[in-house]
Amino acid sequence: QVQLVESGGGLVQAGGSLRLSCLASGRIASINTMGWYRQAPVKQRELVAAIATFGRPNYAESVKGRFTISRDNAKNAVYLQMNSLKPEDTAVYYCNAGVVTTETYRYHEVWGQGTLVTVSS
Repeated sequence: QVQLVESGGGLVQAGGSLRLSCLASGRIASINTMGWYRQAPVKQRELVAAIATFGRPNYAESVKGRFTISRDNAKNAVYLQMNSLKPEDTAVYYCNAGVVTTETYRYHEVWGQGTLVTVSS
């Protein structure tokens, strides 16, 4: 079993910054892509940013130039540095990872429980 635990959400004023962290734990053989998604009220969940093990990051157009995704493969962790935050960034942010477990040696998509980011105007 694999778990993703997010931290770092909170309330911030427009123009401010937050850093989200996500740590994967459990019976992990390997992790492929790690990423962040978000879901605002009455909207569908959308990709914010993703990064493969040794790949280039991929960003949603709405966050390019403001958000930076990074990962620490040794710690099975992924981070999202969010700068110049806007009220429209308000959402629950979810960590996502493609994991091969030591139980089955098969690929599983795992989600965190989500962390709320609120940006006030």
